Amino acid sequence: MSAVTGPPEELAARRAELTPMLQQYVDRCQEHDDALVLFRVGDFYKTFCEIAEEVARICELTLIEREDSTGTYAAAGIPVDNAAEYLDALLDAGHRIAIADQVEDPSEVTGIVDRAVTQVITPGTVVDDELLSPDSTYVAAVVDDESAAGSGSAVASIDVSTGDCRVTSAPTREAAREELARVAPAELLLGPSVTSFEVDYPTTGWDEDAFAAETARERLSAYTDPGRFTPVETRAVGGLLAYAEYTQGGDGPLEYVSRVGRYDPADHLQLDGAALRSLELFENRGGGERSGDTLFDVVNETVCALGRRRLEAWLRRPLVERDAIEARHQAVAELSEATLLREELRDRLSVAYDLERLVSRVSRERANARDLRSVAATLAVVPDLTAALSDAEAPRLQQLREELTELGEMRALIESAIAENPPQEITEGGIIRDGFDNELDEVRSTEREGREWVAELEQQERERTGIENLDVGHNQVHGYYIEVTNSHLDEVPDEYRRRQTLKNAERFVTPALRRREDEILGAAERADALEYDRFREVRAEVADAADRLQALATGLGRLDALLSLATVAVGPDWCRPTFHDGDDGDEPLQIEAGRHPVVARAQPEFVPNGTELAPGSVALITGPNMSGKSTYMRQVGLIVVLAQAGGFVPAESASLPVVDRVFTRVGASDDIAGGQSTFMREMSELTDILHDATEDSLVLLDEVGRGTSTADGLAIARAATEFLHDEVGGRTMFATHYHDLTALADERAGVFNLHFTAMREGNDVTFLHRVDEGPSSSSYGIEVARMAGVPEPVVERSRALVDESAAGAATDRAQAAPAEPRAAESEARRSAGRETPPASGDGGRTVEPQTDAAEMAQTGGQQTLPEIVNAAPDGSEPADGEPTAAEAELVEELRSLDVARTTPLEALNRLQELQQLVEDQ
Repeated sequence: MSAVTGPPEELAARRAELTPMLQQYVDRCQEHDDALVLFRVGDFYKTFCEIAEEVARICELTLIEREDSTGTYAAAGIPVDNAAEYLDALLDAGHRIAIADQVEDPSEVTGIVDRAVTQVITPGTVVDDELLSPDSTYVAAVVDDESAAGSGSAVASIDVSTGDCRVTSAPTREAAREELARVAPAELLLGPSVTSFEVDYPTTGWDEDAFAAETARERLSAYTDPGRFTPVETRAVGGLLAYAEYTQGGDGPLEYVSRVGRYDPADHLQLDGAALRSLELFENRGGGERSGDTLFDVVNETVCALGRRRLEAWLRRPLVERDAIEARHQAVAELSEATLLREELRDRLSVAYDLERLVSRVSRERANARDLRSVAATLAVVPDLTAALSDAEAPRLQQLREELTELGEMRALIESAIAENPPQEITEGGIIRDGFDNELDEVRSTEREGREWVAELEQQERERTGIENLDVGHNQVHGYYIEVTNSHLDEVPDEYRRRQTLKNAERFVTPALRRREDEILGAAERADALEYDRFREVRAEVADAADRLQALATGLGRLDALLSLATVAVGPDWCRPTFHDGDDGDEPLQIEAGRHPVVARAQPEFVPNGTELAPGSVALITGPNMSGKSTYMRQVGLIVVLAQAGGFVPAESASLPVVDRVFTRVGASDDIAGGQSTFMREMSELTDILHDATEDSLVLLDEVGRGTSTADGLAIARAATEFLHDEVGGRTMFATHYHDLTALADERAGVFNLHFTAMREGNDVTFLHRVDEGPSSSSYGIEVARMAGVPEPVVERSRALVDESAAGAATDRAQAAPAEPRAAESEARRSAGRETPPASGDGGRTVEPQTDAAEMAQTGGQQTLPEIVNAAPDGSEPADGEPTAAEAELVEELRSLDVARTTPLEALNRLQELQQLVEDQ
């Protein structure tokens, strides 16, 4: 938080000399010296001196000078009615904001109005609609176990706007970081002994005593039984609740926080920060803002805020129990097939308000009459929803129908008490319906009769006095009056008493009009007071039902989330996945024609690919850059996450195991603030994977080993692959450019090669984005560089260097071979007619015979096709003019091949068959 907090030094030093109002301002600043105090004065929140300078700079306000008997001070004011955008700017600048409101009615006070801090606004404790996003906003706390035998930490979190509060234990600091990544708090409190805890969230200092064991236990006992929690969990959640109470005015327990729960991360599919980022579940790696580039954006078809937050929670913590997963799938399947039912439910839910946050405001006594009408409007939706679900067959939908309690008596109370279109303010009348309260009706009747008498007075006085232009009016300063123009002043009756003189007229009052005015004003004030009292009574009754309303909100959110998944499921090429669990240990993860849900939506021409991963297997994926390796791996990870969250998946079919964790090491970036290079960060993520992955995990690795020497990188990549295969036994996909790594497929039965195909025409390469068996033959790095726009001289020089390197390597191999066998081999080739003597070419140029080194450079040191064809079964060469059986069969096969109608993939497959034919011979 910013250092510009506490009372301005100039004012604090002279407090005794200040006016009572400024003394009060200094006192509030001293009481909240960790926050920037906004001091309510009339229609503005005021700040003074150096605090005013800071506020004016951040909010781009005009700095003014305030002068009184004690001096001149800089001042800045934020309009109360338009404060949200300024508060947002102050929060973004790192300030904690304390709102000092007037807590007395100025009309009832002699002297200065008392002010008190009614709310402290921080990034994680925002509750005002204007500052809140539709998503959950959590503040979290991390506390270390300081007991003699203790170890590990506890992580607690609360959404102050909804009352959702939970806590869990973490065996290590790294586990605590992973849990925080899933919570994604807007603000983090660090316990007394938590130091050197590097996170990406704004951290806040808080009273260490709040985390003391006895203090925290006492605090938690006001909400639930502390015996349900471990000592370190009690300290974490107790200290966090104390902070939440402080930010909401500090008047005791938050009554709407009735869902303080303990959970185990292992009860859900665990996604650490690296997986959430690389799979782009909620934020795209390009910029962090949701812009249609995340999984959430693809599957979010919710129609109310309750469903949006519930769907986000499901994606952050997918299920790991097969029965629960399939129960969601069954509900989604029924809703996707019943189009009319689905659209009817979505239509009804679209008018539901954010009941969770409404209940929070009601319980904190900050709800106005419009908020109560919103509660009633949401309750009015429930009967239609339960009726529509009456014939549902899926057990989960039947259960939801039971959870949607109608609360008819609560709806009836609000609708009978609160006006249909009430004003924003709750102290100025017009919020309670006629007929709800007899006393209020009588007072209103008195006021109404008085106004009717005044309305009739004008006509009566015109007739009585004969003054045709006589008017009866009212203003805030002088009240009711009778106005007569100067030309008729001599006709004014004696009982008229002058009240105001104007340029062209006089205003009068009569004793009868004064009595009626007193009656009207008295009745109006009494009516306003009665309305406010009755409103508070109704609001209190709604607050008493907070638990039932929160339970209803949960049910509405779950229904909307299921409808969202069902709406996505009816899209083309989405299917219901099937699952096998531990009893089906040999079943592979199998996806037919899978697609990346985000990329496929943006690219209609997306090429689908299948996947098959047996338990304990490692797929080594090679291919050119830009060919689709990373997208393919993310595609598999997203399909697994979406399926276990309860959704259908983009594929023709999917048969999946239940996965306990998804690990990713995809993409690279420096952590400059944390002092980590790309390679160090990569190794840190790899370390977590190798330590924590299990046989039920899905591991996605992309280009592990970059950032160091080729030899070191290859060694690390190979050792990690061997460890994952030999020791971990999960399902692994490893994209790499280390082609030497593909040899592992020949050494370990569970390792196999896949590659992405490409088609070369001259110097141009076309990526087909299709995955096929076996390793890639080339990385096409120079071609990709050319496609990226690298200058042509650089591209050509790169090719020349590669050719030189290949020729040099071939020469080295040739020179390393024994001289006599090499000479004998050369003589044998000459005798077979495959080494030509010098010949004269065009222009007298001599074509030199091909050397062994040059030939090996072209063939990679392998036999040429004529050598393979003409070799005898025992390895010797046949006599001239005597074709072998292999040669004859191969020639016939080649003649029958229709090259013009053969695709590149078919040609490669046919070539492999011919090669196998020769080897068999």
